[in-house]
Amino acid sequence: MAGEFSGVDYKKSTLPQNAKDWKKWKEEHKAQKRKWNEDKLIKKLEYEKRRKLQEAEVKKDEEEEGKKKKDLKGCQYTVAIAIPGSILDNAQSPELRTYLAGQAGFPMENRTTDGTFAGVGKKGNANVQMGRILQYLECPQYLRKVFFPQHKDLQYAGLLNPLDCPHHMKADEETLYREGVVLDKPPKGGDGSFVNIGLYREVQIDKRLKPGIRVTVQLKPGYLEKIENKKKVRGVVVSPSVPYTKSDIYWGYNVRLAASLSKVFTESPHPEGYDLLVGTSERGESVDEFVPGKFRHMLIVFGGVKGLEYSLDADQDLHIDDPSLLFNHYLNTCPQQGSRTIRTEEAILVTLSAIRPKITERCNDEQLT
Repeated sequence: MAGEFSGVDYKKSTLPQNAKDWKKWKEEHKAQKRKWNEDKLIKKLEYEKRRKLQEAEVKKDEEEEGKKKKDLKGCQYTVAIAIPGSILDNAQSPELRTYLAGQAGFPMENRTTDGTFAGVGKKGNANVQMGRILQYLECPQYLRKVFFPQHKDLQYAGLLNPLDCPHHMKADEETLYREGVVLDKPPKGGDGSFVNIGLYREVQIDKRLKPGIRVTVQLKPGYLEKIENKKKVRGVVVSPSVPYTKSDIYWGYNVRLAASLSKVFTESPHPEGYDLLVGTSERGESVDEFVPGKFRHMLIVFGGVKGLEYSLDADQDLHIDDPSLLFNHYLNTCPQQGSRTIRTEEAILVTLSAIRPKITERCNDEQLT
């Protein structure tokens, strides 16, 4: 009967020779076994106590973080603008065409705006070029080589002023979300995919996705420290709208080409369509009188050199003569203008500057109620 059992070393114990000694030995053995079980239980209870304390600390940190983000409730509305790509035809050189398209994209950095629609007219070269340049500007710099190979439309993209949006991050910047591209590198022994999100190491996400697609990844705080220590970093794929709607972080814009003015309205990316349509014209009512009211998806339409009237005449699906009938509000966003006409790229800046305070005020009122 040599060996170890219940913490008692039989090699070191002396076995009894008579019944009285056997009884005493059994009692001592039971006491030692009981003490060993008690010690084991105490260790287990101490472990559970430490674990609960750690969980309580984590929960407390999450609650504090939630309180900090309580005032950062995301807005539940969108504002889109429609720009005629034909404005590029007036540029006198390829360099000016590129720079003009960049001017049209700069106002989209405004956090109240999440959609751009280029190409009100035929899907010609000007519309396609404007759409490509706007997409290039919106894309994070570390993903541009992946999604934008060399193209003549982007020949002078180096002239463009960077938007420097919140999702255009450097490798040493940490935030809750990052844009990335799925790599053709399946993880070993597990589901998910590896994604390049502009860091020194790739990140593993929770879903198996097709390589080459762009994704928005949500990360836990402290991932830069993990990367420095060469530890694995994991993330969760979320909708590109989540940073805007959940955390009130502007997260870029989308680009869509519309073949005609009517297609701007009928091909909305929102299933319910646009519920507030705004047209811009010097013949409209003053923007000072504009009150947006409640809406979910707002669309602001700009005319080209010849105005919205020309876009209306060129659309065979619209059988009306007055463009103001297409909109809930037909606004003159620069009343008492001194010049005969305002360039479209100028009108975009003027209009968004005039409308933004009214939209922001409405959003704040809804959050208070």
